[in-house]
Amino acid sequence: MSGTTLTAPRVLLSATGLVKEYDGTPVLSGLDLDLRAGELVSVLGANGSGKSTALRCVVGLVPPTRGRVEVAGSQVEPGRPVPQVAMVFQKIHVVARRSVLDNVCAGAVARMPYTRSLSTWLFPREVREEAMACLDRVGLAERPHERAGRLSGGQQQRVAIARALCQRAQVLLADEPVSALDPAAADQVMALLRSLADDGMAVAAVLHQPALARRYSDRIVGLLRGRVVFTASPTALAQAEVDRLYEPDQRAEEAS
Repeated sequence: MSGTTLTAPRVLLSATGLVKEYDGTPVLSGLDLDLRAGELVSVLGANGSGKSTALRCVVGLVPPTRGRVEVAGSQVEPGRPVPQVAMVFQKIHVVARRSVLDNVCAGAVARMPYTRSLSTWLFPREVREEAMACLDRVGLAERPHERAGRLSGGQQQRVAIARALCQRAQVLLADEPVSALDPAAADQVMALLRSLADDGMAVAAVLHQPALARRYSDRIVGLLRGRVVFTASPTALAQAEVDRLYEPDQRAEEAS
């Protein structure tokens, strides 16, 4: 009887040697990061460590000074949007006056004909049906016609995640997605990100809450001065390594 060969999950996103400088000052200094299908990676670090800049370089919002980004094996042109990669933010970017459904449908704009994307009223039926399925996935299928601005912060963040699903992204990057939420809502959003990873997405979340990172992540990456200083499983990560990341914040507080 032949043995079963286990293969490692596919690398969906690979960033190699990312450098980002502003007026000659480095924010990222040769950062390497891989994200695999089916995993949730949490990124921890003090303010100014380069966490958010790294995600913005990867998704194409900010062009890196140097480095290489590949998505699903293909190199990404620096500074260009990457349709396979979606991003959600600490400041929740939903259009408050639009319906929940319209906000989610907006995830499909990049693959629609220009004339159909000019107005939310022109979204095709199949896009609206797909958006409804995305809302169901995040637990908001009963509220598609409500104005997004009337939802709680946690619910609005779930709308933003549903929009990323409607984008058909393979990789989801979350930049401090729970920092503005109460503990219960933060747990709900992190549980949702965990379940999306379990469904096969590659998910990376910048967090300021090590406890949430330990609870929901497959791997935890620590950034210090624009470099990865550790990559560890939650069970293998020593508290001293986490404390080291936040020494710059502590020194800043002591100096103030």
